[in-house]
Amino acid sequence: MFGDMMNKLQETQKKVEETKERLNSVTLQENSNDNLLKVTITANREIKNIEVAEELLQDKEQLEDYLVLTVNKAIEKATEVNEAELGAVAKDGMPNIPGMDMFK
Repeated sequence: MFGDMMNKLQETQKKVEETKERLNSVTLQENSNDNLLKVTITANREIKNIEVAEELLQDKEQLEDYLVLTVNKAIEKATEVNEAELGAVAKDGMPNIPGMDMFK
């Protein structure tokens, strides 16, 4: 029984690592409300690209505000996808331990 549980945990760890790797290729885009700033981020929260409209380059303070707000929204969205994907893999890999049903 212990050996089966260890095998299941090792399988789950492998699936988690594979999922993390796959999430590197899942990209999400977040736009400012007026589409003057676009942030592309992976589900592993790595920023891949930032597009800035020409008109934002005229106002440093406004650009900084847009960057903070839009990057934070992108990170939040990526975190939700990341946690959902990794949570599903981890839940699927939980061994059947009596009394642990409340965690599923």
